[in-house]
Amino acid sequence: MSNPTVVGLSGNFQRPSKTRSLVANVVSRISHQYGLASEVFDLVDFGDSLGTARYAKDLDAPSTHIVEKILAADVLVVGTPTYKGSYTGLFKHLIDLLDPLALQGKPIVLTATGGSDRHALIIEHQLRPLFGFFMAHTLPTGVFAVDRDFLDYEIATAHINARITQAVSEIRPFVTAERSIVASAAE
Repeated sequence: MSNPTVVGLSGNFQRPSKTRSLVANVVSRISHQYGLASEVFDLVDFGDSLGTARYAKDLDAPSTHIVEKILAADVLVVGTPTYKGSYTGLFKHLIDLLDPLALQGKPIVLTATGGSDRHALIIEHQLRPLFGFFMAHTLPTGVFAVDRDFLDYEIATAHINARITQAVSEIRPFVTAERSIVASAAE
């Protein structure tokens, strides 16, 4: 069997990005702590086919491959920049292309970035209900960071590092169970 994976999906459409940095930081910590293979994607990686796709089958081959990796991941870390209190439209469009049962039971760490604290409830009011529709298992601790939490696109504040540490610790039951299943199958 292949090594369990953690995949990050960042809803930004430019680089460099604080959102991608936050997602990559969480993915890296999960990968390091639990020995999971990892990858991080953002909307830039999808190219032009994402914006024109009406269905998942309309995506080009590279974009389809990214969606397959997202769906096959054992753990997802999802993040979005906040615009006017919500996630980006292109991020939502990508999620709309997924089958409603595609993420069922999948553990997901929710993250978001915003220009001010006014957007802090995006995780609870936007992302958690969105992934609840998909019957995904959103972890209790979400991570919301504002511009002042970054220095040169890297996390620079202790309270955000503490939230990331807490969120990463909540993954343990899922990766422990996954490895037990893999070990049982190998016997």
